[in-house]
Amino acid sequence: MDMVFDALRWVHGVLQFPLIRTADTQITLWSVAYLLALLVALVWGSRRLQRWLADSLLVRTRLDIGARHAAGTLARYAMLLVGLLVIVQTAGVDLTTLNVLAGAVGIGIGFGLQNVVSNFISGLIIMFERPIKIGDRIAVGNTEGNVVEIGARATTVLDNDNIAVIVPNSKFITEDVVNWKYNDDRVRFRIPVSVAYGSDARQVEQQLLAVAAADPDVLADPPPAVRFLAFGDDGLMFELRAWSRSLVDRKGRLISNLNFAIYDRFRAEGIEFPFPQRDLHLKSGVLELRRAPPRSGG
Repeated sequence: MDMVFDALRWVHGVLQFPLIRTADTQITLWSVAYLLALLVALVWGSRRLQRWLADSLLVRTRLDIGARHAAGTLARYAMLLVGLLVIVQTAGVDLTTLNVLAGAVGIGIGFGLQNVVSNFISGLIIMFERPIKIGDRIAVGNTEGNVVEIGARATTVLDNDNIAVIVPNSKFITEDVVNWKYNDDRVRFRIPVSVAYGSDARQVEQQLLAVAAADPDVLADPPPAVRFLAFGDDGLMFELRAWSRSLVDRKGRLISNLNFAIYDRFRAEGIEFPFPQRDLHLKSGVLELRRAPPRSGG
């Protein structure tokens, strides 16, 4: 029994060994272990709070999924900030003694962590102003896809190849961003069509409208429209304008489906597609033609 008590006293002495000692504060191994355990619990609890708010409590409200996740993320940051201050105080660390360290950290942030701070502030701006939301179809730079997560430093965008692209939040503040679903999930698509000279323009219009009406992914309201744009070098230039809600995330599929249908219908109706052709006019002179000698050796 004495050996057990001796071992406990030894462990207690090790845990009370001072790592940092100042005039008013003493940080021991026990303080560090206590601090780490509470930090792990704080991080776990903050994530649970975020998920509970976004997936349970706020589901009963009229907030959309983007607003719910933004509220959950802000609540998580607030809990981490307040919890960290409380944990440090309860661990026996006097924050006033860390002024010098805080100043050094501030200088480091100012010089070495500019991008991190910029992305973090940009993330807060995105959550408050909500220029993009979870579920939006966006295009920024060379990246296009659906927003699946907005974090403190970066936003995750899932493209059509099922590849997650991590985009720094500052890009959404400093660069031009195309949001396909900012106000409405209906998007108008433009499909250029060229037909040969001599085609009946009104027939072309009717056939294009019939193709759009037959496609289940094209909305009837707003109705599709056809525009006669120009007399091109090789043919008449038309444009089919069709609205869709179901294939906003896969616009290439909608355009391909309409192009296939247009090709099949035009062939059935005898409407010809143009091909590049040039007329050669000789105003004067003589054009001499000579036959090339036959090749030898087969």
